[in-house]
Amino acid sequence: MPDQTYCDRLRQDTAFLTSNGRLSEQLVDKIILQLNRVYPQILTIKEAEKFRNPKAPLHSRLSNLIAHLKKKGDKPCQEFYRALQINAEHLYNNLPSRKVLSPTFFLACFSIAAGLAFFMYCCNPGNKSLIFSPRLE
Repeated sequence: MPDQTYCDRLRQDTAFLTSNGRLSEQLVDKIILQLNRVYPQILTIKEAEKFRNPKAPLHSRLSNLIAHLKKKGDKPCQEFYRALQINAEHLYNNLPSRKVLSPTFFLACFSIAAGLAFFMYCCNPGNKSLIFSPRLE
């Protein structure tokens, strides 16, 4: 959806991302380090250390990271998606927010179905349609 912000997308994808086994500890660490090194204004060293704390469960660290990014605004959420795409493209491509089909897709499917129905209607030999009937004068 073109008018959907990155924060909206992250809200939509949170359950998918935090589900068990979806993101490994190493992958979460890579994303945190990338956000910290490339964009220290998004994730400070202290924040990065908090989210990388091995004593806390991975699920809660990831949930806290996502909540933190959503509070900071759209740019940090966008950079999270960029880090996810760089480090786990297969996972990025399967996100629920990327699976939304455009209206053009539905229009194309409807057009094909309507064309097929029209074709079958017109080509049925037992059908006395108005299209193939002789003109009365």
